[in-house]
Amino acid sequence: MASPTQVNPLITDAVTRANVQVVASAPAIALANLYQATAQALGNAAHNATIHQQNAATVLQATTTQGVALLYGVDTSATAVGIAKILSSS
Repeated sequence: MASPTQVNPLITDAVTRANVQVVASAPAIALANLYQATAQALGNAAHNATIHQQNAATVLQATTTQGVALLYGVDTSATAVGIAKILSSS
């Protein structure tokens, strides 16, 4: 132990124990912080992937709807008459 001082030995012992506890628990706290940060990053990545998948599904559905509307919008009777004229002239 250290050389005798004017401070009560019980106080010196309490301070020493507190310092030892802080030094001893630092690696565990650092590892816990690392795990928590990693878990949050992975959660954000999964959330972003889900959002992008939902957005892609919306775009694909809109594209399909536009394509079907385009097909239904074609004047089929005029097209049929034109094709019949082309085929009859051959």
